[in-house]
Amino acid sequence: MASIGYDEPARRLPARNFDVVVAGGGTAGVVAALAAARLGAKTVLIEMKGYTGGVAVEGGTALHSFYNLWRAFPGVEKCQVVRGIPKEIVDRLDAVGGTSGHAEMLQGFDYDSVCTAIDVELYKLVTLRMLREAGVVLALNTRLVGAVCRGGALEAVIAESRSGREALYARAFVDSTGYGDLSAYAGAQFSEPNDYPVANSIGVAGASMEGYHDFLLAHGAVTQLAEGRRSGRDGRIVRLDADSRRLPPEFVRRADAIGLSLVTTSVHDDYLMFLKLNYQMPVSPTDRDAVADAEIELRRRQVEAIRLLRDFVPGCEQAFIARSSPSLCIRRARCIVCDYDLPLDDILSARRCDDEVMVYGFHDSAPRLQVRGGGTYGLPYRTLRVGGLANLLAAGMLITSDHEAHMSTRNTVCCMGQGQAAGAAAALCALRGCGTRDLPYADLRAALQSADVYLGP
Repeated sequence: MASIGYDEPARRLPARNFDVVVAGGGTAGVVAALAAARLGAKTVLIEMKGYTGGVAVEGGTALHSFYNLWRAFPGVEKCQVVRGIPKEIVDRLDAVGGTSGHAEMLQGFDYDSVCTAIDVELYKLVTLRMLREAGVVLALNTRLVGAVCRGGALEAVIAESRSGREALYARAFVDSTGYGDLSAYAGAQFSEPNDYPVANSIGVAGASMEGYHDFLLAHGAVTQLAEGRRSGRDGRIVRLDADSRRLPPEFVRRADAIGLSLVTTSVHDDYLMFLKLNYQMPVSPTDRDAVADAEIELRRRQVEAIRLLRDFVPGCEQAFIARSSPSLCIRRARCIVCDYDLPLDDILSARRCDDEVMVYGFHDSAPRLQVRGGGTYGLPYRTLRVGGLANLLAAGMLITSDHEAHMSTRNTVCCMGQGQAAGAAAALCALRGCGTRDLPYADLRAALQSADVYLGP
């Protein structure tokens, strides 16, 4: 039967009015919504799942990184360079036993100086409570399905849930969907590099961090080791990674076949918080049908990973999957064209700028690529302004086109910092009735610093 088109009947949608709409309640979106609401903007957060956190609770191994890479450079001062709302989230997690703390790396500190591991379920609850306390309207289990634009500006987004379809009007908007959905609906320019594998990370119960450490140590393969708080006790192993070249060939063969990353973290005894299975899709993860195939393949790989642990790692003989993500996780989908595309040289040379909204010092390809001298680079405000649209900001993994530069800006803590900057800017623009390019940088900087954002010496 030949495909035919269908003309959907026009209908009038119910509408609500806000100052700021934040699309996507993941790593960046949570912080953006909190920042906007705390500045007095009436803010709604649209999230397609029933919880917040995104990649931080589904796809990562730890939060990278609140600190500069001081340990790799003797004599360089230790500094927490990402503070503000991201720091508050970790402090709130610490109060309920939901983090390892900023555990210093004992091995592998040329990659990151600390490991900030989290309990993913407590992260969801803590952030939801913070959003409620700030007065953010939570549109959970709600999908963004369209945008209303006029004269180079967004007027509203179209959202749909089991309560129906509605238009949400606002003066300023933040796209923190990860996929760049809002920007695409609004007509922004973008590319789809498909330059990362997708993943579905699992939580594994009945698994011993000490057993995994002993297995790696027996083969001289430990490359990363951090000790922090685990099950309420300090000085426990919370992060491990390995050099696969030193491990038994059969283990390596099976691990490679399923895209198993050897890094893991935990904040609980007898549990691996993240075991990551990677799969390189043949096309962009915006392709629904290709994603269906990837979802099935990743779940097959999860089962094989459990078998591998049981066969090789002491203390994992009874391991089983205790948690998985409801859908695969991405490191990048659409890359949105913004006013400034941050190049790798800005990052590696620790370049500062006259419109920076955060500073950051982590690169996920370290030690091959590091920010010079254990320093920090400034992320310019203009990197967040979506090109061609007067009132749309982007935050998270959807900025920065160069893959090597993106290997810094896509990381969780950088996304959190971007979220605070984008949310604050959106609130100021909405409350003043100005576009994102008309907002005086001095006013944005003052608002960020008053919210404990560190902008360096």
